[in-house]
Amino acid sequence: MLKDNKIWVAQGDNPCYLLLNQANRHGLIAGASGTGKTVTLKVLAEGFSDAGVPVFMADVKGDITGMAQAGEMSDSLRSRMEAFGIDEREFAFQGTPCRIWDMLGGSGIPVRVTISDMGPQLLSRLLGLTEVQKGVLNIVFRVADDQQMLLIDLKDLRAMLTYVADHAKEYETKYGRVTSQSVGAIQRALIAVEDQGGNIFFGEPNLDIMDWFECDSYDRGYVNILNATELINTPLVYSMFLLWMLSTLFERLPEVGDADKPKLVFFFDEAHLLFNGMPKQLVDKVVQVVKLIRSKGVGVYFITQSPSDIPNEVLAQLSNRVQHGLRAYTPAEQKAIKAAAASFRSNPAFDSVEALQDVGTGEALVSFLDEDGKPSMVERARVLFPGCRMAAADAGIVSNVIANAYDLMGKYEEAYDRESAYELIEQARVTAEEEAKAAAEEEAAQKEAERQRIAEEKEAERKRIAEEKEAERLRLKAEKEEERLRLKAEREEDRLRLKAEREAERKEAEAKKARDRVVGNIVNSVVGSIGREAGRQITRGIFGTRR
Repeated sequence: MLKDNKIWVAQGDNPCYLLLNQANRHGLIAGASGTGKTVTLKVLAEGFSDAGVPVFMADVKGDITGMAQAGEMSDSLRSRMEAFGIDEREFAFQGTPCRIWDMLGGSGIPVRVTISDMGPQLLSRLLGLTEVQKGVLNIVFRVADDQQMLLIDLKDLRAMLTYVADHAKEYETKYGRVTSQSVGAIQRALIAVEDQGGNIFFGEPNLDIMDWFECDSYDRGYVNILNATELINTPLVYSMFLLWMLSTLFERLPEVGDADKPKLVFFFDEAHLLFNGMPKQLVDKVVQVVKLIRSKGVGVYFITQSPSDIPNEVLAQLSNRVQHGLRAYTPAEQKAIKAAAASFRSNPAFDSVEALQDVGTGEALVSFLDEDGKPSMVERARVLFPGCRMAAADAGIVSNVIANAYDLMGKYEEAYDRESAYELIEQARVTAEEEAKAAAEEEAAQKEAERQRIAEEKEAERKRIAEEKEAERLRLKAEKEEERLRLKAEREEDRLRLKAEREAERKEAEAKKARDRVVGNIVNSVVGSIGREAGRQITRGIFGTRR
């Protein structure tokens, strides 16, 4: 409840006020389960909201949404009002202006962060990387910057890791050595992030954290509720987001010194889950941010069961404390109670150790900083009640809260995946494959052309040889034919010669016969003549007829 520019949180022998100008000195709300920590948280958040201070808190158990719904009068509340001296007629139950956010794709305004915005240093711490692996991750981010490849989501980072590993030899002289073992270790670490919803959390549109600094039309600060009922089961992503958030605020907000009131207040519920198993380097980062973010006008409040759940380095920075009851069943728990009691400025009116074991639900030991920034004397007090609903809000109220944030839903609802490292590397891979395929096809075409050329040459050679053989065959055939014709001609010539000779011989024989006949005839004629003459002579001689 806001009263004279300070938040009335509890009432003991004296009222316990949280001064707005001391609220950025951080705080702690601790106590065993069921002792009233959530009520205290709501009282503080309601007071900050009424003072115009925006609030961020993670809803781990699902009951923080009740801040959006007005509370209702009950007999127990009526008796508490009487105890606090509050007039029932003057008190108005009302909800606070709320916005509900979600990191895992559930009900609420989507929260996304890019890998580039997270950065290699924070990622290295959150992934628990060694110095060598951290150096490799730095190289991957540097190569991405130099190659103008945006790292937006996990697939971008995975693709970039593979890309750098594949080109390690090329980058070694310029950036340093990148081993496949280191890349493999980072890839394995990313699997845990992916399994815990990192593939939903990392992406665009990137959350503008300044959207948490808004107030409603009545100048009441918005209570930004992160739906963490499922998120709390993924502590790696949860702590990654919270640390990124604090680091981003520290980097972006200007120094304000000692302001009249905080610019923004964070409540981290179930803080033990945030620090459980956290690497030392990550704790160191949280300590550094918590120490320095005060000067930026941001207050950080951790809610947990026991102060021992929080590292001492962080606990030392939490000046405003509300310590609900603790249980001491073991020596370790007894020691924790003594340590918690010793952290308060003692009050002679009671023993803080006994009081911590004796306070009931709704009671607490309270110590806030005074005007001079000194812890006030611890008070055993009853915590006030909020004007909002104690339990979770009705489903219809939650739906209305989400629907009324239409401007932010319009800004963040639709995720988009623009061209980034994965697409560029995939495009380069596809282009390389296409070029390799084209080169292979060209090589195959060249080989086919060469094969075809060789085949054609062989075919031409075969044809040439065949033609030569055919020509030789035809030549031989022609020669044979020519020889045959020559022989035939010779035979014919011989035949004709022989025929001519025979004819000549015949004719010669006939001529001879003719000559012989002529001669014979002549001889015969002569002989005949001679014979006849001789006969006549003889006759004459005989007969004396010679004249």
